[in-house]
Amino acid sequence: MIPSEKTLTEPQNELFEWIRDYMNEFQHSPSIRQMMQAMGLKSPAPIQSRLKHLQDKGFIKWQEGKARTLQIVEDVFRQGIPILGSIAAGGLIETFNDFQEELDISSVIKKKGLFALIVNGDSMKDAFIADGDTVLLEPIESTGSIKNGTIVSAYIPGSGATLKYFYKKGNKVSLEAANPNYSPIVLENEQISIQGRLCAVWRKT
Repeated sequence: MIPSEKTLTEPQNELFEWIRDYMNEFQHSPSIRQMMQAMGLKSPAPIQSRLKHLQDKGFIKWQEGKARTLQIVEDVFRQGIPILGSIAAGGLIETFNDFQEELDISSVIKKKGLFALIVNGDSMKDAFIADGDTVLLEPIESTGSIKNGTIVSAYIPGSGATLKYFYKKGNKVSLEAANPNYSPIVLENEQISIQGRLCAVWRKT
């Protein structure tokens, strides 16, 4: 079912529109405190209630109590994004380089140069990124612009590409899963090429 904004109450729609605008501008989800300030509320309870309703109605995905896991669910997309292949959310798979098809997305994502990859594996399942999902990524030119905790597409020459949380630790980079069954991949900076940062997740229903 495609979510319809007609199914939302006015407060729910107000929060949803604000979250969508915020994520479109900053490419990450806001905190509960930021949502409280934007809605003019002094307690987190109304925000948490609205988020639960938005999730129940199919507008967002989030892990309760962890606002930074919030994701917009978009079932209808209108702007072409190239799907370049698959990316591992588990071990490593060979890198992508062939154009496969195009994914249509809406104007929610306005950044240029985005590309899409199909997730293969369950290492990011606790970040609500499942096997078979399509992830939209923004190209990265320098790892210096990446904040710790960002979900990235990382390529390890000779090994392959993987979707993981990025953490820089001195001269090393740790690529960490959102599934405790997977161990971190820790390598020297020069051994890893970051190809893109996560912008959105799309799941066919």
